[in-house]
Amino acid sequence: MRGPSNEALGLRVAAALRASEASSDLLGLALEDAGEGWARCAMIVRPDMLNGLKTCHGGFIFALADNAFAWACNSRNVRTFAQHAAISFLSPGREGEKLTADAREESAEGRTGVYTVRVTGDDGRVVAVFQGLSRTAGGAVVEETND
Repeated sequence: MRGPSNEALGLRVAAALRASEASSDLLGLALEDAGEGWARCAMIVRPDMLNGLKTCHGGFIFALADNAFAWACNSRNVRTFAQHAAISFLSPGREGEKLTADAREESAEGRTGVYTVRVTGDDGRVVAVFQGLSRTAGGAVVEETND
């Protein structure tokens, strides 16, 4: 059942995961919003994230997309992990630019989910497309409340 409470739970789960991730602090990742089956986060490309060609290193772009994927696939408050992920880089990220990762659930059947994450630049161009396959492990991410 989808509804406002499910959207709120998705955001609460993403916020709890974000708060407990030292790697997100390292990258300066900001959780922008989340709900059931989706999440959006962003980061600013810093000088220490550039590769030898002075564009954002693909590993940082992958990490941004992977976080959005993780927050989206855990949004129903069931512990879920990546089973497989792939990324296609389409345009470079530039120093000082805000990159935004928007993760969306494409399908969920049984314990498996398929997600697409679009990473876009300040000007709206697509920087990368990430596809992830998730697998639920069971157990809650956060304690459920009756608010």
